[in-house]
Amino acid sequence: MDEIENPNPQAGTNNWWTQDGYGGFGNNGSSTGVYGGGTYSNCSDPSQPGVAPILNYLGSLNPPIKSNCDPGHYYLLNNYNPGYFGDGSNAYTDINPHNTPFTIPPTSQRSIGDVLLEHNVSWKSYNDQWDAYLNDKYQVNYGTVGAMSDQYCNICNGFQYQTQIMTNDAVRTSHIFDTDQLYQDIRSGHLPAVSFVKPSGWVDGHPASSKWDLFEGFTKKIVDMVQSNPRLWATTAIFVTVDEGGGYYDSGYVQPLDFFGDGTRIPLIVVSPWTKPGHISHSYSDHVSILKFIEHNWGLPAVSGRSRDNDPNPMSSPGNPYVPTNSPAIDDLFDLFSFSH
Repeated sequence: MDEIENPNPQAGTNNWWTQDGYGGFGNNGSSTGVYGGGTYSNCSDPSQPGVAPILNYLGSLNPPIKSNCDPGHYYLLNNYNPGYFGDGSNAYTDINPHNTPFTIPPTSQRSIGDVLLEHNVSWKSYNDQWDAYLNDKYQVNYGTVGAMSDQYCNICNGFQYQTQIMTNDAVRTSHIFDTDQLYQDIRSGHLPAVSFVKPSGWVDGHPASSKWDLFEGFTKKIVDMVQSNPRLWATTAIFVTVDEGGGYYDSGYVQPLDFFGDGTRIPLIVVSPWTKPGHISHSYSDHVSILKFIEHNWGLPAVSGRSRDNDPNPMSSPGNPYVPTNSPAIDDLFDLFSFSH
């Protein structure tokens, strides 16, 4: 039970969960002594802590929304370290006991990387400070954060969780790079078809932990470099977005997609010679829209039979374009582009 998230409040409080992934408290509210706490939920079972109210809400909608929770499966609700270090070694068996409670076991869950590999669409994931993280002896031997790697964000690299990518030396070393390689690839005009770029922690624009002007500078450098290469610029679309809104209030419509959300609005800017100048899309989209764009553009299937990229593009009424009438629905961002010219 110490691994199960329990969002019910502790006695005498209104915002301290009984069992939180970062709280280290047992079911009776006492400290477990290990600050990992519960972090998983079998969200298909209404008898599990905190599950019934969400399932009841989704079932009350017209039409009802499925939870998308498989029976008997437990879902991770917090940010936990990936099951692999950068060199492909298993991080879950790390000898440092302070890391293990915050590390998810290795997984073979699919991602867009698998789809691109299977259909021979070139791709790279460029992660700022990857080389420092990869070469840091502290990280490799003990799993601790070393002086060289303290700005690399391992939980921001989704591919680092995947067994089929991290344990395959040929795949890992040909698809995961530092941002230094991004700049080289732009200069040479040899970017892959699909690029994922993640700045370092101080630069990534995350609320309360980094600086927005540094994120703007990071983004501008990439845009300027691509635009300076006419051949590359003529075939490129740069999607600029952020992790989250930081929990700040937002009056925008939030669509119930499944048990896990959606969340409040975040900015998305697309920079390309093929976008509609000054166009603001009113079609409902989220991070998965970028996957849908990739799949649409290259004629690819969805990541899996149950992932959100299976949701249709939104249909909406003229009176309220933000609210899909065919919910759950997520846009593929193609309305931002005009390819007629």
